Amino acid sequence: MKTILFAALSLFLISNITFSQNADAILGDWFNAEKDGKIRIYKSGNLYFGKLIWGKELYEADGKTSRKDANNANALLKGRPLLNLLILEQFEFHQDQWRNGKVYDPKSGKTYDGFLKLKDGKLEIRGYVGIAAFGKTTVWTKAQ
Repeated sequence: MKTILFAALSLFLISNITFSQNADAILGDWFNAEKDGKIRIYKSGNLYFGKLIWGKELYEADGKTSRKDANNANALLKGRPLLNLLILEQFEFHQDQWRNGKVYDPKSGKTYDGFLKLKDGKLEIRGYVGIAAFGKTTVWTKAQ
């Protein structure tokens, strides 16, 4: 009986360790599909976030002044800098994907419901309004 209990407990602990490793597999730096932006995905508590840490057009012509979030639909947010802007917010890991989060597109200024999924070492980001089936998927690659 002790052997069976020990085996069951060991299996439970191993599955939890594996689960945690899978959940954190998206942590790190990713290039967007166009390769003109780099997003750092990090974890805060049990939630996952992504912020814009590099981009080809993050600065004005002087090379020092950060460009602003001018395309944002919310007039109050148009003045915030693009550098370190949150692109992914409050994703929760469930089984093999990160769900219930928000995806912000600074190029359009729109925010979408979204989920993330790793597939063949690439990160698929699905953004949608209302129903995921009518959304759009973009694929990011891991930055080395």
